[in-house]
This record gives sequence, structure tokens and C-alpha cells, in this order.
Amino acid sequence: MHSNNACLYTDPGGIRFVPLWFHSFNNPNKFYFMPTTNTRTSARTRRLRTPNTSSSKSSDLKQTKPSNGKSSKSENGSVNENSQLDKLFIDSLKDIYWAEKHLTKTLPKMKKKATTDDLKSAIEEHLAQTEEHVSRLERVFEICGKKAQAKKCDAMEGLTKEADSIVEETEPNTMTRDAGIIMAAQKVEHYEIATYGSLVQLAKTLGMNGAAEILHQTLEEEKQADEKLTEIAEWNVNQAAAQEAGEEGEEEEENEEEEKVESEDEG
Repeated sequence: MHSNNACLYTDPGGIRFVPLWFHSFNNPNKFYFMPTTNTRTSARTRRLRTPNTSSSKSSDLKQTKPSNGKSSKSENGSVNENSQLDKLFIDSLKDIYWAEKHLTKTLPKMKKKATTDDLKSAIEEHLAQTEEHVSRLERVFEICGKKAQAKKCDAMEGLTKEADSIVEETEPNTMTRDAGIIMAAQKVEHYEIATYGSLVQLAKTLGMNGAAEILHQTLEEEKQADEKLTEIAEWNVNQAAAQEAGEEGEEEEENEEEEKVESEDEG
């Protein structure tokens, strides 16, 4: 016969040890420990082992659902087609669309009034580009999901009226008139360069990279047209116009001298 006693305790890992000792017949002072697995895990252990599904679901919802309930990018490529910046962009497109169409009617008149072949050729070349600019703007409207629509551009109307005034105030078939036409045409180009430069940046900001590329192409052509007008003015027109002014001055001086001589003879 032997007797045994048990003492229970649980380690932090959830293992219950039941040390059993017994007095053997051979060695009554010897005892043995027998570990047994605890079938009941503590509440702390369960919390560590159980995944927090509620928090993961919540994070998934935060990732898939935008904060404002709308998609961050609209189908037409704009970040927010209802923003004030988007409206400004569309209004500016309408403005320059009117301006380009207006120039297709104004440039032929300027070409007709020009004197030198170089200036006439430059105006004719830019007229063809302007017609292409109109088509490009219509493509940009399409990218934006909008109908191509023109809004009267007061700035362009004013610039073309000023060009008409310059033509009226200068003598036909003179370099002075060509110098005036170049000045008026470059004012138009500078307005277009400023407008297209701003539109390119707005399109990039709104996430419409396709529209930005189209507008940038037109911007570069406007810059080239302005440079060509500068070359024509510096190489030929301005110097020739200065000679015209000198000839008129000499004629006036000769007339004054003749009148002076006549008055002395009479005296």
C-alpha cells in the first residue's frame, strides 16, 4: 500500500502541474511531479489568442470607404468636378475657345493689311495653327465630359479692336503699318501664352493629364509664333519703318526751308 497527496498550481502559460508524490516501498522519501494540461484557459490567455476581428473589419471599412462618401477621382479625370477650381478651369476653357474662334476671323484681315511677304506668311501659318487650336480645345472639353461652348472673351475682343485702330491710323503699304500689326499680334500672343500656361497647370492640379498635354502643345506653338514675329520685326520691319519716319521728316524740313527762302525773297 502507498499513500499520495496532490498540490495544484498553474503557471502563466496555462499549464497546471499536479505534483504527485508517493512513498514507495523501496524509497519512501522519493516523490515525482506529473504535469497535466489545464483544460481551462484563463481569460487573459483567450484574449491574447483570439484575433480582434472587429478592429480589422473597421480598418477595412476605413480603407474602402472615402471620408466624404464620394470617389476621390471622377470618371472624366478631374479630382473633384464640383470644386470651384474645376468651374474656373471650365470657364477659362470657354473664354479661350471664343478667343480662338474669333481669331480665325480676325487674322485674315490682318494678313490682307500687311505689307511684307514675311509678315503675311507668318500670319497665314498661325491662322492654320489657330484652327487646329480650336479643334484641340473641343477635345479638351470632351475629356472633361463637357459640351464645347464659347463665352465671350472681353480681353481678346479689346485686343483685336486695338489692332483695327492701328491699321486705320497707319498708311497702307508701309513698314510702319507692319510694325503696328506685329505689335498688335504679339499682344494677342502674350494673352494666349498667359492663358494656356495657366490652363496647363490647372489641368495638372485637377488630375487631367491628358488635357494638360493637349493644352501644352498649343502653348508651345503660341510661344513659337511670338518668337517668329519678333524676328520679323528685328530683322527688317522696324529698321525700314524708322527710315520711313526719317524720309517724312526730311520732306517736312525741305518744305520749311523752301517757305523760308520764299519769304526772304519777298522781303
